[in-house]
Amino acid sequence: MIDYIFAILSTTVKLFALMTPPAVLSAFLSGTKQYDEQLRRKTALKTSCSVFIIGIVLFFFGNTMFSVFGFTLDAFRIGSGALLFITAVSLMNDSPEKNKINSDDDISVVPLAIPLCMGPASIGTIIVMGTSSIGIVSNTVGAISLFVASMGIYIMLLCAKTIAKVLKNTGIAILSKLTGLLISAIAAQVVFTGISAFLK
Repeated sequence: MIDYIFAILSTTVKLFALMTPPAVLSAFLSGTKQYDEQLRRKTALKTSCSVFIIGIVLFFFGNTMFSVFGFTLDAFRIGSGALLFITAVSLMNDSPEKNKINSDDDISVVPLAIPLCMGPASIGTIIVMGTSSIGIVSNTVGAISLFVASMGIYIMLLCAKTIAKVLKNTGIAILSKLTGLLISAIAAQVVFTGISAFLK
């Protein structure tokens, strides 16, 4: 039971980091300046629901891509790992000003859910996770982790104004750098796993 809980927690942290919360937070703050509290909450809910639905579809049906396009899991690991590195580098060079949105349109699905939360790197990682998961336990861990990570995004967006007041631009920038470091470590592990399996 403890191992089960630990697996959910570790997978949730990984997924939440891949969703680049600092970039999502700054984009949400910029795009909802003119929103009232009800519309802001609705946008946060739609974003988190979109992230969860996209994640579940990729997790359970992403392996169909392998049979359709004919590439291997290890090749996809290496490719998604490379994208993770790019995401990490972009976060290290990121700033809140770069994520400003000036639009009166609904921003919940685009750009918050896609491509900020669900960019190429997170999509690739979720597909690899789904393809690697064998059995009910592994699939349950993945699904629960996706749900909790999506709820984490929802809670973060609900508390966006409070977080912004506490962290300010400098704090958000520091958080972005730390997220970038974590993602770079995940990317290194993904690439290493893919190369090791390929060489065997």
